[in-house]
Amino acid sequence: MKEAAGEANMTVITIVLIGIVAAVGALVVPRILNGIERKSCCQENGGVWYSSGCYNRANCSVNSNGQITSCSGSQISTTC
Repeated sequence: MKEAAGEANMTVITIVLIGIVAAVGALVVPRILNGIERKSCCQENGGVWYSSGCYNRANCSVNSNGQITSCSGSQISTTC
């Protein structure tokens, strides 16, 4: 009888853990997809994505490796 109770407890724990992982995934995946969509929309419109914003390439500083170090000015609006 103890073995059956132990198996039932493990089943409940497994179901709860699967639910927790699914809930976290349901929250995280849409945020990741939203970010990817905003970045690609910015690039499609000729902008540069830097620090959570879309900037005109001419307003950004680039280091010797070709990496953007800063962007100034107002962000450009994109509609996709």
